[in-house]
Parts: sequence; structure tokens; C-alpha cells
Amino acid sequence: MSLLQVPGQFLSLFYTDRLGLYPHVDLTSRKQLNGGIPQRGNLKASMNKARADINYYIPSKTSRGLAVIDWEEWRPLWNRNWGTKRIYQTLSVAHLMQTNRSLTLQQATDKAKQQFQVAAKSFMSGMLAMGRAMRPNYLWGFYLFPNCYNYGWEKPYYTGRCSKEVRRQNDELLWLWESSTALYPSVYLQVSLANNPRAALMVRNRVQEALRVSALARQSGTAPVFAYMRPVFVDQNKRFLSQGDLVSTIGESAAVGVSGAVLEGASADYDDQTSCAALSSYLFTTLNPYITNVTIATQLCSNFLCRGNGRCVRKNYNSNNYLHLNPENFRILHVQKRYLVLGRPTLSDLKALSRRFTCQCYKGLSCSPRTYRELAKALIFSVKQGLYQRFHTLNKAMLDDTHQASITKDNVKKNLKV
Repeated sequence: MSLLQVPGQFLSLFYTDRLGLYPHVDLTSRKQLNGGIPQRGNLKASMNKARADINYYIPSKTSRGLAVIDWEEWRPLWNRNWGTKRIYQTLSVAHLMQTNRSLTLQQATDKAKQQFQVAAKSFMSGMLAMGRAMRPNYLWGFYLFPNCYNYGWEKPYYTGRCSKEVRRQNDELLWLWESSTALYPSVYLQVSLANNPRAALMVRNRVQEALRVSALARQSGTAPVFAYMRPVFVDQNKRFLSQGDLVSTIGESAAVGVSGAVLEGASADYDDQTSCAALSSYLFTTLNPYITNVTIATQLCSNFLCRGNGRCVRKNYNSNNYLHLNPENFRILHVQKRYLVLGRPTLSDLKALSRRFTCQCYKGLSCSPRTYRELAKALIFSVKQGLYQRFHTLNKAMLDDTHQASITKDNVKKNLKV
């Protein structure tokens, strides 16, 4: 049994066979499962099975965590089912014409589109509603939503921005953003983006779109955004992200205001002793120290600039300002299987944060950015209290050697609070 099959995980992943009766097509065998298309699915039976699935995978009614539904076979907007997903359009039209042969192809297509989108919405919103009702302390959302489709980074003048059409289509999914209590966009890197400044453009705009649609759905506060990442490239899974690549993914996401990140891996990435040893070395020398750096810098900015009542976000989202510790004033150490931070910020460090970042308040709290004078007073107070003079450790973001060992197992999924 893999780690993800064990009930009660902080991060609960619901694949096609783990939540309800998801209607989809096996593209290899062309077999239609659970009706094949949403219109032919049995929603009532699916909800009944989903209830049992949630009780099994999240047995505690009071525990907290992330609940991610990974349904990738079709997309709820008709026009986004291109490529191999076009089969859902074909089957939808055929299903309609079987019951009403008098329709023209265009009439059947228009009606099939409407039926497909209504049924898709029922399945997706229904699962989210059940999840929220049964396990309200988990943050429910769908993997890959929202998407920006901002490919084409090999072209000249690439900006990474989501097109107007993509934003308009995402606005049509308002019901999904209203039903979700967290959003889980993906910012995986292809090797063509290795050590490439365009990686940051791709990531910041995908995350920014997630933050935008999250705000659409709520008058006060927003649903948290957790960016999905991988420590390797999707098209070259034996090559780890460099320090610069981590800045373009983890660092970029933190600077524009995500609540956290999910680092994902698969057993195919680490399928022998050599690859497992390489991962262990990478965690120790590169990934964990960088996560520690960003996490502490984010906490420091929140505590000083935002009074501990909000998170720091770039004043200009399209800038290259990051939440990093000043290496002249901080050291990151590996002591007794834990990563520790020693140091304290200077007033110059805090002023730099104030120039580059502002505050996004946590729900129900006030977090107006401190002025320079207030920052100076807060720094003096912290020195008197002995804060930032002793070692600081991470909590959930901390990966000790035991956690590193578990990461080499099947399908790595680790929540990193940043």
C-alpha cells in the first residue's frame, strides 16, 4: 500500500477511482466507464459512493488538511475539450441524436454542449458540496483549476499573461470557484524552461489568475491558493530543478501571495536506489534549505510589515522582488536532522520589504502595512524580547531525515506552508 492509500493523510488525493462514480472514457480501450460522459452518469449513485469514500480516506471529522480532487479526463467547459478530450464532444452529440434524430448536426451540437456543461457542473459542484459538508476543516478543490493555458514561452515577446478569452472562460466557471474552499493550479516546469526567466512569467501569471478568480467568488476574503509543483522537470524526470528554477516556482508563488505549495512526485521518478539517493542529496543540499529560506522570510515579512495579521504580496505583481532572507544577516543550518535559521533582520531589510511588498489581510483582521517608524519600533521591541536572535525552526514545512525517507516512496505529495 502506498502512502497515499493510507487513510487520514493531511493531503487527501481523490483520483478517478477514489471518489464517487466518475463518468469517463478509457482512451486506451475506448471503454466508457460509469456512463462515459457526465450526461449518462448516475449522480445519485456517485454521491452515495463518494460519501463512503470520504469516510474512508478522511475518517476524522475534526482534523484539518487539503482535499484535492484529481479528475483530468474532461473539462467542464465544452470548448476546452480539445485534442484527445474531443471524444467527449463526439459522444455527447451521438448520445443526443440517438434520442432525437430530427435535429440537425448544429442543433444537436448546441444542445449537447448545454447538456454536457450542466451535467459536468452537477458532478463537480456536488462532490465539493459533499466534501465541505462532511469534512468542513479540509480545503476542497480540483487539481489544475484554474488554468491559464499560457504556453508558447518559446515565442518572441512572451509575457506569460492569460489571454482575455481564457479569463472570460474562467469567469464562466464562477460556480466552481464559489464551491471550492481552495484552488490548486499547476506550475510544473518543462525542461525548456530550465534556468529560463520565462519560467517566472509563466508561474506568476498562472498563480495570479488563481488569485483573481478566488477573489471573484467572495466579497470578503479569498479561497487560499496552493500551487502544485514538481522537484523535477515533467519531460525529464531525472533532472532536478536548480536553485534558479526553485526561485521561479516556489519563490515566485510565495511573492505573489499563495498560501502554500504541494510538491508532487511519482514512483517512476524514483524507481531505483540511484534515483532515491539523488533525491535525498537534492533535498539536503538544495530544496529543503530554499524552502526554509522562503518560509522564514515570508513569516518575517508577515510579522513585521503586516503585524502578523496578513501575508506579504508584491506591490507590482510583475516585478522580480522575492521574499528571501538577507544572506548577510541570516544563516541556515542543518542541526540534528532539522533545518534552523539564525539571525535577525536589520531596519534596512525591513524598509526594503516595505518598498517592495504590501499586505493582504487574513479574513476578518486588519493588517495595514507598518510605516518606517513603526517598523523601527517593532524591530527594537523584538530585539528587547530576544526575538530573531535565537534559532528558528519550521513546523509543517520542516522536512527532517525521516520525512525525507518517506518522500522516496510511491507518489510523493508534501504540503509546504510558505
